[in-house]
Amino acid sequence: MRINVYISSTGFCSRREADHLIQSGRVMINGMYAQIGSDVSDTDIVSIDGKTIGKRPKAIYMAFNKPEGVESTTDQAKPHNIIDYLHYPERIFPIGRLDKDSSGLILLTNDGMIVNKILRSENEHDKEYVVELDNDITNEFLMTMAAGVKIYNPARHEYTITKPCKIKQIDTRKFTIILTQGLNRQIRRMTKELGFNVLYLHRIRIMNINLGSLPLGEYRFLIKTELDQLLRSIGGK
Repeated sequence: MRINVYISSTGFCSRREADHLIQSGRVMINGMYAQIGSDVSDTDIVSIDGKTIGKRPKAIYMAFNKPEGVESTTDQAKPHNIIDYLHYPERIFPIGRLDKDSSGLILLTNDGMIVNKILRSENEHDKEYVVELDNDITNEFLMTMAAGVKIYNPARHEYTITKPCKIKQIDTRKFTIILTQGLNRQIRRMTKELGFNVLYLHRIRIMNINLGSLPLGEYRFLIKTELDQLLRSIGGK
């Protein structure tokens, strides 16, 4: 098994984070510094910062109704991070992100392998939001949002057109939108391009996982039927 996959499978962190640890010289295999792409077996001893990481812990999969102001990061040096907010007794990390200014459903786990599979395929799966704007919605706005909006991608220093999406008006200033993309602050950037500002953005669904009546600031564990369907949708574990 590749070293980054092994570290991820223990729940210590994601594969990407594991690669950073390896490049920083913080990972050792049998007392030797690990390299990107190194292989490990069940008989090898892997340590991070001098501490041995062992067998994979019992898997945790939870849904959390994140309040506004909580940042979906594991960096506890940052104020209002999701880890300090939850105070969960075991190491967990969020699957993907949800803007600090937004609220709603975010999934957390200690299973680094499922994180990578979901993030790799996030452009293929639905994420549903309820959005309220600062001005009345027009038919032109709805059609343009659904067809795709040209927005600037600061990561690539270029403009991109968002993928077509499903959108449904709720009232004069509120709508639901289903995205199959994960661009940074995508909905806010789309609406801003069309002359609107977001007053409220709340995620209510990720793939087959619905927020339902889960109170704001609370979490629940995924039930078996939810987890089984989620795993099937990403091709198993």
